[in-house]
Amino acid sequence: MPKVLIATVKPFAPIAVEQIKKIIENAGYQFALLEKYENQDALKQAVADADALIVRSDKITADVMQAAPKLKIVVRAGAGYDNIDLKTATEKGIVVMNTPGQNSNAVAELALGMMVYLARNRFNGKPGTELKGKSLGVHAYGHVGRRVAEIAKGFGMELFAFDPFIPKEEIEKDGVTVVDSAEELYTRSQYVSLHIPANEHTIKSINYTLLSKMPQNATLVNTARKEIIDEDDLLKMFEERPDFKYISDIAPDCKDVIAEKYPDRYFFTPKKMGAQTAEANINAGLAAARQIVNFFEKGDRTFQVNK
Repeated sequence: MPKVLIATVKPFAPIAVEQIKKIIENAGYQFALLEKYENQDALKQAVADADALIVRSDKITADVMQAAPKLKIVVRAGAGYDNIDLKTATEKGIVVMNTPGQNSNAVAELALGMMVYLARNRFNGKPGTELKGKSLGVHAYGHVGRRVAEIAKGFGMELFAFDPFIPKEEIEKDGVTVVDSAEELYTRSQYVSLHIPANEHTIKSINYTLLSKMPQNATLVNTARKEIIDEDDLLKMFEERPDFKYISDIAPDCKDVIAEKYPDRYFFTPKKMGAQTAEANINAGLAAARQIVNFFEKGDRTFQVNK
C-alpha cells in the first residue's frame, strides 16, 4: 500500500491532521506524520520510504528527493510551490501539485485587513483615510486576486486588473476594469495588490519603473512573495515619495532600514500569515489528501505544476 507522509515544520491544525489521516486510511493507505522537525536530515530520514508527500512551506530540494527513491507525488498544501525543486522532480518522474484556491479567502481578507489597518494609521487615534472611492489595482487575477476584488467591491473601491493569462471577458464580468499593461495598472491605482508567483520572469519585477507611476498616496500590498520586489527600488520609492506606503505579510530583507527611517509608512506581519487561518489550514490539507488518493486511484493529475 502507498505510504503518505505529512512533513511540516509549521504543523497543520490538529483537526486537519485528523481529517487528512482519515482520508488516507479510508483509501487503504499508510499514514505517517513528521511535524516541527529541526533539520533536513530528519526530513530525509522520514521520506525514505514514502510514496507520497504533503508539505506546506517546507523545502523539498534535490537532496530530499534523492533520499526518497519510492516518492511518486508531492503536494504543496497551498498555491505557491517555489519551495519545491521542480526540475529535479521532473527528472525523477515525481509529480508535483499545489492546491489552488484553498487559501484564497484567507489571503484576500488579510490583504484588505492590512490596507484598513495602515489607512487608519495603525489605529493610533489619529485621523486616517477610507478605502471607499480609492482605486485598487489587482496584479494577477487568479483565485486570490479575484477574491480580493470581490471583497474590495464591498468597500466601494474602484477596481482595475492586469493579467495577460486570463481572458478579458472573464475579468470584466466581475465588474473589474481590465488594463492592457502593468504600467497602466500602476498608473491608475492608488493601491496595488500583488498576486504574482516568484519565478524567473517575476523576481524583482516590481521595480521603480512601475512603482513610480503610482498616483499620490500610493500603497503597495504584497501577499505574494518577497522575491518579486526589487528592494533597492523599494527603498528608492520610500526616499523619494513621502506619500508611499508598503504592507506585506512577508517582510523584505531591508525591513530594518524601513522601520528605522519610515516607521509610519509600512506594516509587516511577524511571519508569512496569508494562509494562517483555521479554515484555510483545513481546506488545503484535505485538498492535498484527496488529490493524492485521486492520483493513485484514477491517475488524476489535474493540479500538476511540473508538466
